[in-house]
Amino acid sequence: MAYTDDRSSWFEGQGLWQHVPAEQWQDWTWQLKNRLTSGEDLERYMTLTPEEKRGVAFAGRKLAMSITPYFFNLIDRNDPNCPIRKQLIPREGEMFISNEEQLDSLGEDEHSPVPGIVHRYPDRVLFLVTDRCAAYCRYCTRSRLVSNAQDYNFHPEYEQGLRYIESHPEVRDVLLSGGDPLLLSDRKLEHLLARLREIPHVEFIRIGSRIPVFLPQRITPKLCEIFKKYGPIWMSIHVNHPKEATAELRDACERLAFAGVPLGNQSVLLSGVNDDPETMKALVHRLLRMRVRPYYIYQMDLITGGAHFKVDVRKGIEIIRALRGHTTGYAVPQYVIDAPGGGGKVPINPDYLEQITDDEVVFRNYEGKQFRYPLHSTGLKRAVEDPAALIDAS
Repeated sequence: MAYTDDRSSWFEGQGLWQHVPAEQWQDWTWQLKNRLTSGEDLERYMTLTPEEKRGVAFAGRKLAMSITPYFFNLIDRNDPNCPIRKQLIPREGEMFISNEEQLDSLGEDEHSPVPGIVHRYPDRVLFLVTDRCAAYCRYCTRSRLVSNAQDYNFHPEYEQGLRYIESHPEVRDVLLSGGDPLLLSDRKLEHLLARLREIPHVEFIRIGSRIPVFLPQRITPKLCEIFKKYGPIWMSIHVNHPKEATAELRDACERLAFAGVPLGNQSVLLSGVNDDPETMKALVHRLLRMRVRPYYIYQMDLITGGAHFKVDVRKGIEIIRALRGHTTGYAVPQYVIDAPGGGGKVPINPDYLEQITDDEVVFRNYEGKQFRYPLHSTGLKRAVEDPAALIDAS
């Protein structure tokens, strides 16, 4: 059945935790301390399927399970196919690995000159500053690293990373990621931002975070003041389904926007979660209403144990085709594949272009109608016989 969205409804409230004082509920450290991290935690509130029970038992060997109380409220506990449930509760599918899947699917380790730095593109680096998240997405690209369930033993070396950036003047763009940088204390985060702002050739600082989605309580006035002080700090959040766009997330994005933080969204195309045009259109419209520009839709990376999430690329192209021309251009993200092995992001688009000749470009619009754009100007004629007369007349 096609997804339908109640445009006037924004989920809010404490849900299963009505008994908790509001000041605790709004405290992000309380949310972290009370995360659901085991099968026993989950089964206080819901009945797990056999497939989920096996997935939860296996999670400690692959990627730890962790869900904030706030985000757990968004799960439909009576529907095993709930799109929020699929993203956060492990399933047996994680135990199966195909021949194409890789532990380090994007080849980050081979592009890491010092611990925590990935330098793939000429003018920018990825700075991994933690291996922890507020909750763990079951399709995580860095499942080898985050939560340390696989004994990867990643330990960020802040000073070594900062010295590397300082010594490479070609680096103008730094993306803080991990794990989730917003799990760092205000003091640590401010230290990193201050040091980066002191480096003359660093022009562009970005943060990749799903904290606003999992833990909107973290977006405190004090944190926003830090972003104002060292801004502009650009932020990419990660929302996959319109159910995640709650009143709390909307308010957190507003606080960030008013602090001068430009916001974009990165979604991952996931089977049974957002792999249809109706769901994606509802999502991108909600994002714009939250002051967030839809930025990327990612084809899921070839991570180990991710086959059950995989979507045919042709379906992704059809989703873009269903958006292009049918909603504002601001709402149409770029569909990309992050090339396996470290080739970087490659755009994947519907074929609107039919032919380029020496004389013209032949293409079709979103309706399938054909148009031609001439490449040369022919039959040039003066619009005014005597241009000098215009000057005299003035």
